[in-house]
Amino acid sequence: MKYILGLFVAMLLSTALSAQNSVWKDLSEVTYKIGQDEWGELYLPVFGPKIKKIEGTVVEADGYIIPFEGMFKPEHIILSSLPLAECFFCGSGGPETVMEVMLKNPITYTSKRVKVRGTLTLNDKDPEKLMYILTDAQLIN
Repeated sequence: MKYILGLFVAMLLSTALSAQNSVWKDLSEVTYKIGQDEWGELYLPVFGPKIKKIEGTVVEADGYIIPFEGMFKPEHIILSSLPLAECFFCGSGGPETVMEVMLKNPITYTSKRVKVRGTLTLNDKDPEKLMYILTDAQLIN
């Protein structure tokens, strides 16, 4: 009986920890409205309650560094929840699958999956930036 109870508690904890560590599911719950700027139409994000609730909190996100040629900066990266061939810039992913990450310490580029932790900022005003930005971030694996 103790073994079954222990196994049940371990399963609950692992489910809670994996849900807590993955922010991408919550970030996918965004809609868009059409706006205008001096260049024409653009899609503006409309953040739902789940997303607004985690704004300003420390979150963890895992994914792949997008290696923009000539633009990779070791302290300012683009992270994609999807592999390169499927990411927003190269494949079928939407804009909710990428985020800008401002790192406290520079990192070395890798094609392997990485995990970062930082404070989530939402951007629905500046079309030159991504809608999700992690600040004061650090590499955690």
